[in-house]
Amino acid sequence: MFFVCLVVIFGSWMTYSMFRIDVGTGEMAILVHKVGKDLGNDDELASSAEYKGVQVDVLTEGRHFRNPFFWDWEVIPQTVIPEGKLGVKVSLTGEDLGYGEFLARMKDESTPLTKGVVPGVMRPGRYPINPYVFAVEEHLPVTIDAGYKGVVTNLTGRMPENPNALLVATGERGVQPDTLDPGTYYVNPYETRINQLDCRSQRFNLSQSGEMGFPSKDGFWVRLDGIIEFRVNPEKAAEVYVTYNEDTNGDQIDEELILKVILPNARSFCRLQGSNSLGRDFIQGETRTKFQEDFQEAMRTACEPLGIEIIQALITRIRPPDQIAAPVRDREIAKQEELQYQQQILQQESEQKLAVETALVGQKRALVEADQKVVKLTTEAKREQEVAVTKANEQLKVAEYKLEAAKDEAAAILARGQAEADIIRFQNEAEAAGWKTAVEAFSGNGMQYAQFVMFEKMAKAYRQIMVNTADSPIMRVFEAFDPSVTAPSVPQDSVTADAPVDEAETSANEVAAEASGNSAN
Repeated sequence: MFFVCLVVIFGSWMTYSMFRIDVGTGEMAILVHKVGKDLGNDDELASSAEYKGVQVDVLTEGRHFRNPFFWDWEVIPQTVIPEGKLGVKVSLTGEDLGYGEFLARMKDESTPLTKGVVPGVMRPGRYPINPYVFAVEEHLPVTIDAGYKGVVTNLTGRMPENPNALLVATGERGVQPDTLDPGTYYVNPYETRINQLDCRSQRFNLSQSGEMGFPSKDGFWVRLDGIIEFRVNPEKAAEVYVTYNEDTNGDQIDEELILKVILPNARSFCRLQGSNSLGRDFIQGETRTKFQEDFQEAMRTACEPLGIEIIQALITRIRPPDQIAAPVRDREIAKQEELQYQQQILQQESEQKLAVETALVGQKRALVEADQKVVKLTTEAKREQEVAVTKANEQLKVAEYKLEAAKDEAAAILARGQAEADIIRFQNEAEAAGWKTAVEAFSGNGMQYAQFVMFEKMAKAYRQIMVNTADSPIMRVFEAFDPSVTAPSVPQDSVTADAPVDEAETSANEVAAEASGNSAN
């Protein structure tokens, strides 16, 4: 039992290994059928699995299984078109093409019906193409540079209705009227040919082709040099290319344009137009200028219908013979000097006028600045005046307020002085009234009252002086004049003895008392 299992496992592994087809990334497998129907004499590949031989279809990446007793296979790399290139397929199988044909007819994308070049191109990438069915050619794409136009020529297609025309209708075999703009184009070189035509400006010197000249009207040989700048009209690029292109120069047609168009027209104009003028006329400025203008216009008129634009046509130098050039040149130089002097005079006058105008402008500018300064000073003065007036008004108001205050203060001082004067007057009047009353107490005798006052003042002083003699008879006399001193009691017998003295003392006391009462009042 173990042996049977081992045989089964070994047989399964062998079968798996023998029947397996591993196709890696970027690879493909070509199948060959070992059994089946035989191919015909004209057949090269088996169209299906019913026939023997190499199969058209291939196996792509992955794992596949085929019976090795009926199939054989070959694993090969796929076809790779690198960047910057294109691929063209060529059918290796199918029927032969007829006379004049080279493009293969295809049943579908991978099945050709005839041999030949397959229409279309393959862009950069990887393709599983059966090498027994197609051969692959690598070509460069067509790049049209800036300033160029691409002239397209169809190598295949229907024959043109007018075979003698330079340009054919779109889709017909031949040069197409439409051109390509700058860029990169992936085209099948067996189907389409693209030629680059330079449409940038070109410059040609007339002296490059040898001596350029013409005979003048009076028989002198006049030599000249010139520069012609031209370019191909982009809208007529295809027509110009077909008309003037030579196989020996490739895509470059500059020399053909110069030799076939530019130079013949330039010589024709110079000989025809130059022979109408005398030799000395080409020394003078007006004739030279007129000849230059006519030359440029004639070149444009002759070349533009042919698809060539004349950008500029200049006659840089005209050299007549020395035997007529020298005197005419001297006279021309004298005229030019005269014109130069006149121009200098005009220039000086212009400078003088400009100086006057400049001075006037400076004067006007100074006046404007002075006016601006006056306006500024006037404005500042008015502003200062307004400020001063405002300040003076404020001071006036303050002075008025101070004047009113001074008047009020003067009135107050006057009232206060009047009050003080009235008080003094009232005091004086009161004192005078007291004195008057006191004098009236002495029977209107003022002298007696004065003596009384004197004795009253002197009594206190004597009293202090004569302290030790306070009880003397003289002090008693003064005590009668001092109301503050109380008279001592006198014995009855003393009064009796001295009666006259007591009566005098009593009278004095009464007078003093009455005077004191008047003073108090």
